[in-house]
Amino acid sequence: MRIAFTLLTTLLLAFGQCNVYGQKKFELTDYAKLVNISDPQISPDGKSVVIVVARPDYVQNRFNAELVLIDVASGKKSVLTQDRFAVSSPRWSPNGEQLAFISKAGQGKDALNQIFLLSMQGGEAKQITKAIKGVQHFAWSPNSTDIAYAALNEPKNKVEIGKGFTGFEITNNDMFVGSQPMPAHIWLVNTTTAENKRVTDGDWSLPIVIPPSAPSSPFSWSPDGKTILFVKVATAYSGDGINRSIQLLNITDGAYKSLTTRTKMEAYPNFSPDGSKISYWSKNDNAITSINELWLTNTTGGEGKPISTQLNRDLYLSAWMPDNKTFLVGGHNDNKTSMWSMNLDGKTTVINLGNVCPFWSFWLDATVSKTGAIAFTGSEPNKPVELYFMQSTTSKLVRLTDYNTEISQMTMGKTETIRWENDGLKHCGIVTYPINYEKGKKYPLVLVIHGGPNAASVEQFSRFSQILANEGYFVFEPNYRGSDNLGADYKVAIVQDAGEGPGRDVMAGLEKLKATGIINNDKVGVSGWSYGGFMTVWLAGHYGGWKAAVAGAAVTDWVDQYSFSDNNIGRAEALGGSPYVGDNMKKYIAQSPITESKNIKAPTLILANTGDPRVPVSQSYKLYHTLIDNGTVTKFMGWPIPAHNAIDPVTQMETPKFWLNWMNTYLK
Repeated sequence: MRIAFTLLTTLLLAFGQCNVYGQKKFELTDYAKLVNISDPQISPDGKSVVIVVARPDYVQNRFNAELVLIDVASGKKSVLTQDRFAVSSPRWSPNGEQLAFISKAGQGKDALNQIFLLSMQGGEAKQITKAIKGVQHFAWSPNSTDIAYAALNEPKNKVEIGKGFTGFEITNNDMFVGSQPMPAHIWLVNTTTAENKRVTDGDWSLPIVIPPSAPSSPFSWSPDGKTILFVKVATAYSGDGINRSIQLLNITDGAYKSLTTRTKMEAYPNFSPDGSKISYWSKNDNAITSINELWLTNTTGGEGKPISTQLNRDLYLSAWMPDNKTFLVGGHNDNKTSMWSMNLDGKTTVINLGNVCPFWSFWLDATVSKTGAIAFTGSEPNKPVELYFMQSTTSKLVRLTDYNTEISQMTMGKTETIRWENDGLKHCGIVTYPINYEKGKKYPLVLVIHGGPNAASVEQFSRFSQILANEGYFVFEPNYRGSDNLGADYKVAIVQDAGEGPGRDVMAGLEKLKATGIINNDKVGVSGWSYGGFMTVWLAGHYGGWKAAVAGAAVTDWVDQYSFSDNNIGRAEALGGSPYVGDNMKKYIAQSPITESKNIKAPTLILANTGDPRVPVSQSYKLYHTLIDNGTVTKFMGWPIPAHNAIDPVTQMETPKFWLNWMNTYLK
């Protein structure tokens, strides 16, 4: 019997913990098995799809990516790239004969993103750019020969800098800026000759992305190849990013002109397939706090008209269909991420996706082919991301890949939507049940509050929620006013009410959940990252009863956020103007969680990246000292990462480990 018990123990350790039904639990170590699939691109003939497939490498502490070609008819997979750990942005030439992509060129820290070209007839990929600062994004010309790409300028005083004269002007940028931000401009490369030439220049810039942010608005070529639509930003300083407008560039002479008279909040311009119209995004009422709306205008210019007003959703996808009469649009919608077919008058038809939720990370990860086929990545609550395909907006949804089947077969907690009302607003949130939930028992609860607040919790695969569920917790992911899933009024309801109103929303949802009798009310923890961290500190400071709190990358002081973060002055509109003008400082103090954080009694874990430009670590230091000085059990963990979210697999596993262990310490 002792031998049998030892053998059983060994097997459990080898294969992971199992539940009473024999299925393996989904644990933190299973992060290593998750395969990420992204950026699907349909071939011009609609017969195949190229995707980026990335797997974690914990030895090298990186994600190894490769381009994989999926045959739509058979599902057959063919790896296109060899011996390249970093690849991204696959793009078909319009004639379908070549595939361009971005990969690293150079060694070590000197490696830069460059464009490579791969013939679909076979052979090795060849490098066609040597951008001094690397390539940010690119787009094929209709002639299948030229490619327009975005690249940073070199400093004008490069020689002086080499001699030690490193002083530079600081204006609206994050506190970690180490040199003068350089503007990005448009270049052209001929894929036959590999000749590169600059097209634009100046102190203005193309959008420069500091992750996590939406990717830079891509270029759109006119069908005749004579014009490029692009977005112009006033300066390269990140705080000036709201001052962006759409321009039409004449390829022949490099001259450009504005599409509209606006000077801010325009993005994502696209020529219609026949070149007769232009679509673009602009904020409702030209306010940064409002929803993205889809606008339509003529190629002669002018604002045109918004066509998505009737839908009233924050759009993160607007792709022309080949008929020139409809769009594929998408965004968060109540408890889902949805896609619709929209005509030029704004009338929409929802696309039947079943339980599949398209993947969203500032943009929906979806594309449309010349044939009208659609490819996108998506997940279900108990199934990680895979590639999906539809021959048209009305055809049956087909799953083309099975990269994460092993994870899908593991034990997952049941997911459902809970609804409630507060302050005259209707809300929804996502509840994940503990595995092997038994009716009549009460379980501890962890709130995991989404960031943004320009985001939403929807019914999709959430790996950390499932980790908590497999530890025996209920998980509550509430949406609150300011979330982007219920239209313009819901989103702007947070303006000058950053914490109090959203706090009441979350607490009302929690009370609704407690009233079901399934929650152990004495064992409730609150947690979140970014704006979720903000909400964590706000709730812990304004409401009692919490047994544990985890505040990740938490905004605690809006004055610091305005003064030191990458989007700095862009926050002013939402908070009531500059804190340094008039009596506005009072608004900032009232809306800052640090103001009442002295009341926090729950043991609190603070998590932060020390070089985070989005939420400077100064705010976590303030929270730490406030809690320690008032006798609250506190631990402050930091990572030497110059980003808001870690992009390496080790930290992506280590951060939730601390988070989980903290909850286990105080809720079990």
